[in-house]
Amino acid sequence: MQIEVVKSKIHRVKVTGADLNYIGSITIDEDLMDAANIIQGEKVQIVNNNNGERLETYAIPGPRGSGEITLNGAASRRVAVGDILILITYARMDIEKAKTFNPSLVFPNEENNLLN
Repeated sequence: MQIEVVKSKIHRVKVTGADLNYIGSITIDEDLMDAANIIQGEKVQIVNNNNGERLETYAIPGPRGSGEITLNGAASRRVAVGDILILITYARMDIEKAKTFNPSLVFPNEENNLLN
């Protein structure tokens, strides 16, 4: 049997941009992506602590060390610059593997989204 478990989480990052005219996705500082083991194009669940919205899109890398968290396309309408988000990815795995799996959890500085 396989189950879906949390693979990675970037906890409490601040939205730095919202670009309605971009094709779609979420732009994430590549340093944060690396720390959370998120790859380009990976599906990301976005939880908005400010308004309770939950949505899914895919990750694209932003400039390293920039702290960028930008929602693009239609998703930009579901956030405001300054909102606090939790970004989560999931993986399917055998239930026995899942019992010992440790997700990548990242807790960046809430003021600038940079790694401490």
